[in-house]
Amino acid sequence: MTEAFTVREYLRDIKLPFCAGCGCVTVISHFLRAAYELGHKDLSKFVFCSGIGCAAWIPSPHFKADSIHTTHGRSIPAATGIKLMRPDLNVVVFGGDGDIAGIGLSHLIHAARRNLDIIVVMVNNMIYGMTGGQVAPTTPLETKTTTTPYGSFENPLDVPSLVVTAGASYAARWTTIHGEQLKEALKKALTTKGFAFVEAVSPCPTAFGKRAGFEDVAEIIRWLRENSLSLEEAEKMAAEDLVKKIVVGEYVDRESSTFTEAVYKTIQKAEKSAKKK
Repeated sequence: MTEAFTVREYLRDIKLPFCAGCGCVTVISHFLRAAYELGHKDLSKFVFCSGIGCAAWIPSPHFKADSIHTTHGRSIPAATGIKLMRPDLNVVVFGGDGDIAGIGLSHLIHAARRNLDIIVVMVNNMIYGMTGGQVAPTTPLETKTTTTPYGSFENPLDVPSLVVTAGASYAARWTTIHGEQLKEALKKALTTKGFAFVEAVSPCPTAFGKRAGFEDVAEIIRWLRENSLSLEEAEKMAAEDLVKKIVVGEYVDRESSTFTEAVYKTIQKAEKSAKKK
């Protein structure tokens, strides 16, 4: 493609709602660049679904595309219906860690189990950022939040490992400082046959940073860089040494039959059976 990439070609002329330093803007840039590099000059072949939370504002109403803004945690069921009715479209879910791994976790697990051919992008800012800074399923151990003023006493949920176990075709985790790797993971997700999951660990200076003791977004970025390590490095370390680390990389990349294929095969089988009667 000869023309230069610009996010403005894909965004409506609406001011973005994100706080200064929020990683959602970075995710927008890398996702749209991934789509561009795959040959999508516009988003006419996409439908986006999102729930409630900061990351849910990424596609709706800002992308020049069809989108559905659902209730909290219910974006994946909406995406399921769309994909079954329009299997020709790229159906992409955007959400935060609370939306996807908290209230919407059961939908995530079953979408991976079914190998539903949609893409889920989870922007993990490690806290409930829009609703008051409460502890989230992904909050690092011992981190202070509004609901854990003495520090979180729960181990964070390893969402990529969970969806791999459930049956996902593709799963990856990167932080927003791993720009090129994150973009390439999004490209792979967009071309995956089956369920694809990409987690983007993101700075949240407003809700997470201040409560966790970071002075500014630059300090959070340094922390992300210093505490990120590859899957290969993690395999050589003891579990207790990984408690406060961010393990990045591709967790799985495989191909198998999809939920949409199974449903349409069943419909054809039912139609043949009905004709015989």
